[in-house]
Amino acid sequence: MSTAIVVDSVAALRAQVREWRRAGLRVAMVPTMGALHDGHISLVRIALECADRCVVSIFVNPTQFAPTEDLDKYPRQLARDLDRLREAGAHLAFTPSVSEMYPAGFATKIAVGGPSSGLETDFRPSFFDGVATVVAKLFLQAAPDCAVFGEKDYQQLCVVRQLCRDLDLPVEIIGAPTVRDAQGLAMSSRNAYLSEAELDIARQLNGILHRAAAALSAGADESGATEDAAKALVSAGFRKIDYV
Repeated sequence: MSTAIVVDSVAALRAQVREWRRAGLRVAMVPTMGALHDGHISLVRIALECADRCVVSIFVNPTQFAPTEDLDKYPRQLARDLDRLREAGAHLAFTPSVSEMYPAGFATKIAVGGPSSGLETDFRPSFFDGVATVVAKLFLQAAPDCAVFGEKDYQQLCVVRQLCRDLDLPVEIIGAPTVRDAQGLAMSSRNAYLSEAELDIARQLNGILHRAAAALSAGADESGATEDAAKALVSAGFRKIDYV
């Protein structure tokens, strides 16, 4: 178990990273919104493999939530998260307040085109602008050599890579495999919202999508395969399908 440093100011974060830099150490970052699960911990382990020091940010970023979304009820469990990070071997936890990240008068937003088009953006139009803005800030604050993001949020991973390319941010972006439970459900902090019955439904998603992918690989028509997958999801109990 590590004795992870916990800081909540940009100044303290930068001071610690400068100290590591003077010692010639390579720094990795894992940005999170907390409510850590085994998927997050897998990102920390990958970060520790590619760098000498691992910084994990815990910040529920308000700019990526729409007014009707779950900002206020998003799970927050900082003490437990810090225990998990220490057990995983992280070296520093950055836990800024909203006012530290977005002080009075903050007026800048980053909009990434390209991979942000369609899919998630069709249903959450401001989501990736919020993600890009906070990730850019975190990278400028921590100046990591590399950062690890899960492939579970694949469109987000593509957006972050585009962000770094377009703005010449010298951060290597590492994609990490999705971590699933024994029944194939991707680990997610928001799984805590689901009842046992809803979890049973959610656990069917992975298999349905794998069957659709297999059909496409075998030469099936794209529109037909996605339509069949959507019907299978509805039959499994999903009430609303955003996209397949």
